[in-house]
Amino acid sequence: MTSGQMASVYNAASVEQRIYQQWEAQGYFHAEIQPGRNPQTIIMPPPNVTGELHLGHALEKALEDALVRWWRMSGVPTLWLPGTDHAGIATQWVVERRLADEQGLDRHELGRERFIERVWEHVGESGGIIHEQSRRLGISADWPRHKFTLDAGPSLAVRTTFVRLYQKGLIYRHSRIINRCTRCATALSDLEVDYQEVDGKLYYIRYPLEDDPNSWVTVATTRPETMLGDTAVAVHPDDPRYDGIRGRQVVLPIMGRAIPVVGDAAIDPEFGTGALKVTPAHDPVDFEVGQRHQLETVNVIGEDGRMTAVAGKYAGVDRNDARREVAAELDGLGVLEKVEDLRHSVGHCQRCASVVEPLISLQWFVDVGNHTAPQSIAGKAYAAVADGEIRIVPERFTRVYLNWLENIRDWCISRQLWWGHRIPVWYCGQCVHLTVAVEDPAACESCGAAGLRQDPDVLDTWFSSGLWPHSTLGWPEATADFDYFYPTTVLETGYDILFFWVARMIMLGIENTGQVPFRTVYLHGLIRDGSGAKMSKTRGNTMDPLELLEKYGTDALRFALTTGTAPGNDLRFTENRLESGRNYANKIWNAARFVIAGLAQAESAAELEGWSHHPPAPQHREDRWIVSRLERVTAEVNRCLQSFELGEAQQRLYDFIWNDFCDWYIEMAKLRLRANSPPSPRPALAYVLERILRLLHPFMPFITEEVWQNLMAVLPAEGARPASLMLAAYPTAGGFIDAQAEEEIGLVQQAVRAVRNTRAQLRIPAAQQLEALLEANGYRSAIEAEAEVISALSRLDPLRIVSAGDAPAGDAPGVTLVVNPLVLRLPLAGVVDLAAEGQRLRGELEDCVRNLERVEKLVANPNFRQKARPEVVETEEARLTDLRERRQRLADILAQLGGGPGA
Repeated sequence: MTSGQMASVYNAASVEQRIYQQWEAQGYFHAEIQPGRNPQTIIMPPPNVTGELHLGHALEKALEDALVRWWRMSGVPTLWLPGTDHAGIATQWVVERRLADEQGLDRHELGRERFIERVWEHVGESGGIIHEQSRRLGISADWPRHKFTLDAGPSLAVRTTFVRLYQKGLIYRHSRIINRCTRCATALSDLEVDYQEVDGKLYYIRYPLEDDPNSWVTVATTRPETMLGDTAVAVHPDDPRYDGIRGRQVVLPIMGRAIPVVGDAAIDPEFGTGALKVTPAHDPVDFEVGQRHQLETVNVIGEDGRMTAVAGKYAGVDRNDARREVAAELDGLGVLEKVEDLRHSVGHCQRCASVVEPLISLQWFVDVGNHTAPQSIAGKAYAAVADGEIRIVPERFTRVYLNWLENIRDWCISRQLWWGHRIPVWYCGQCVHLTVAVEDPAACESCGAAGLRQDPDVLDTWFSSGLWPHSTLGWPEATADFDYFYPTTVLETGYDILFFWVARMIMLGIENTGQVPFRTVYLHGLIRDGSGAKMSKTRGNTMDPLELLEKYGTDALRFALTTGTAPGNDLRFTENRLESGRNYANKIWNAARFVIAGLAQAESAAELEGWSHHPPAPQHREDRWIVSRLERVTAEVNRCLQSFELGEAQQRLYDFIWNDFCDWYIEMAKLRLRANSPPSPRPALAYVLERILRLLHPFMPFITEEVWQNLMAVLPAEGARPASLMLAAYPTAGGFIDAQAEEEIGLVQQAVRAVRNTRAQLRIPAAQQLEALLEANGYRSAIEAEAEVISALSRLDPLRIVSAGDAPAGDAPGVTLVVNPLVLRLPLAGVVDLAAEGQRLRGELEDCVRNLERVEKLVANPNFRQKARPEVVETEEARLTDLRERRQRLADILAQLGGGPGA
């Protein structure tokens, strides 16, 4: 709009889609290889292919987009590569449920080939939804480079990795205890199990001694149904209660089988009776005990959660029903000594929330080794972080990561699913040879027989996503993208998948490429509701980001999600934050309307000359002050971005834009424009607004682009001008600091605030003019030059400026405000009823003191500080500071009104 006329209200809906389409059409998101220049790279954490956008995604993408836009504006070649994950369990479950609901079929009735076709159809229908929704957030990803974990490139990377690890002896097949989800019908890794506190029972069962049926060993168990598979009873070697028992045999009730009593140091003498029933097939600890004592493994629960034929008359009974029936039979036999209530931790499937069943199962594993072995997979991943080659932000998660690697177990990578990367292993029907190959083999490598049978299992989804940083760039092929953009710069994700994904990318990245996959891991926190509860559909406390975008606008949502937050800290998300974001956007829009309209009214182009200079050679004290403040905030924002303190960077910008620029400088400029007194503030207004838009663009891209285009329309071009704010250089501090101007305008601000606070405290109407006497005390020249600002913004008339010692003596009732070194005297006779105000303020002070004493006791209480949530403690500490300041203000005013200090 060359006229400088902007819409009276910012309408996000009318702006965002238009601007995004322009950005994408112009190819502004595309990353070019620029030889000789070091790039910045982020590989987008791949959302589930059939997922939809939630607030966690929105937070993640807003943070990444801010970094990417900042890098681009800083002139660095920048790649943000998007992608999606096939999400094995989740996607298969959705399609299975649709089959059952729509056709009454399960996947086995359909067959593997036809079922996979149905999954691909489903992916084709809904696979791009989340990225279309992501575009609404304004994310500037290089969309033509999009990758899917089942694309040809990543699939080749998966097979190549499997074959290489197998050939090194680091992938093996073995029968071990795994976590089995009977609902999802697959093995789970330890990380895919959520442990939840549940109410259960502790059953005390007597196992008679074989050689003395009138004596017994009592064991305590939460799962009596598994006793049918017991192969020993274990006690601690040093437990004196069982000195005469170890080495003897007991009879397993119901089954009538004799089993040994063994001593093992893994047994906790304090739990139950100190005697543990050992069921190697159904408990990880029992499995280890069984291995040490060479015990038989008896599997009495099947993969479907039903009792096996080995369970005798209980064969085919659901494990939960079997628990009740076995307990009842034990009671009838007189060997159920007692039953106690017990609240304990039970593993649940992270995907479907079913209780996980530990089972012996033949699975594929990765031998990750030990963190102390420098050449093992775990050892190399440990050293990469411990030695600082990879930095984790915030630093406190470094110890969490290292602790996990110090206790890591071999990784179960096979899943009993059909959707995913099928394990590249083929079995020969004529010999025992296994063919492990990248390409599908036509015949057995050993005997030449045809008709090989491929392993029916697929790989754990985290196996393919563990290759994400290098597989998306073309590895194992030698590609230009891999050579230029790898290792990547930053991996940004939630702290809750530090082990699921981040650690596995580090392990597999180093193993495959010999390099770390990224230099920095930036971990954001979880989003919680206003009361601190984790958002979830089951709680009914989730918010749909698309609905929030419609209501508040994209920039307001991005502001609400990221401003003031710190890496690794959870965020309490409420609509109040969104309201603040929308108010902020409106504040920026209204300020820009004033500036742009004023620029359009310039009497000549000459008045605006030099607006883009850095800085624009300001002559007026107020201009020097705002440019100096801009320099400081520019340095602070760049420092925060470099240290990944994105929330703090935005908070610094917010304070500068709302307070310094909008509430102070624009108000000062209005007075000068009305007076039409030189020098004009227009060049400084233009310069500061334009720099603000550049600084803010990575965080709030739409409103800044729209305002910038309007601003450019009224300003004379001074040199080459980019076509979009996206292409403009990000501001850096140029060293223009005017400490004197900052000090002098700072005194003006303090004086105005002191008068405004006193007006509010004494309930003097804002429109009522007050007489004032101001002792400048060494700052007379500056204060006289800014007298109109002080007078207009404080509603002081007349305002008399005097030097120290020149103030007339007198004891007229009023208030003296000391703004060191300034002294403001406000005569109040006839303005307020001083006696009545004194009485009211004494009452306020008494209430303030009572509240202060209560909060002081609370904050000083060690129990409160230990048990309360950190945000609650922080809130009370802030309240304590506010109350102390309020007490001091009230006491000072009362003393001047003749009411004594009061406290």
